[in-house]
Amino acid sequence: MSEFRWSSQFQFFGRFLKQWFITHWRSLLLLLIGVYLPLQAFVILALQIWAQDGGILWDEPILLAIHQTAQSQLEPSVRLLSQLGTIWGVFPITVGLSLVFLSARRWRSLIYLLLTVFGSGIINLSAKSVLHRVRPQLWDYPPLPDYAFPSGHAMASMAFVAALVVLTWGSRWCGLAVTGGSLFVVAIAWTRLYLGVHYPSDIAAGWLISIAWAIGMSLLVKPNLLPANTVEVKQLTPSGMSNQ
Repeated sequence: MSEFRWSSQFQFFGRFLKQWFITHWRSLLLLLIGVYLPLQAFVILALQIWAQDGGILWDEPILLAIHQTAQSQLEPSVRLLSQLGTIWGVFPITVGLSLVFLSARRWRSLIYLLLTVFGSGIINLSAKSVLHRVRPQLWDYPPLPDYAFPSGHAMASMAFVAALVVLTWGSRWCGLAVTGGSLFVVAIAWTRLYLGVHYPSDIAAGWLISIAWAIGMSLLVKPNLLPANTVEVKQLTPSGMSNQ
């Protein structure tokens, strides 16, 4: 009798597990590709930099190759474009979108955007304070006060674009977010390399950690879960309160 009961329990668990995987396999795959693999690559980069006392073999050749294309008349424009990756671009637009979501009572979208963009900034400061990688010194450039790894501009731009892609997923705006966002992220990264204030590995690390963070937050917050948004809004309206 006991053996029969255990056999039944295993059968029920097997059915439940099968149904659970059918329901959640997409989230598991996204967790693997979008969170685990980027984090793993970031850790590998960080360990290589730590083991080699701050240097990776392919960093300097790429920087020097980009520097050979430098033109003095372009530098002011490049500096201006570079600032769009943080204080003059990403952050003001994030605040503007946050106000739009607040006005539209899209609470999940608002929470997701704020956590993704500003959370990436906190992660960046924490990582820099631990790794202490000095910035490149291959040519003259006004010294910057903080450390290099990972790139704050790369992290902010990628976190912002990744958040936009998640928020527009399944809509007609998603293609524009992917195409325009990709060009924006690459442009910001190029300016940091052109100016010589970051190594390519700083850029790659910033992208990786922001992708992992943005996708991880999307799995947690579920910003596109519209039925939940509707319930939350109804609960805050007078009619919704009277029904409770």
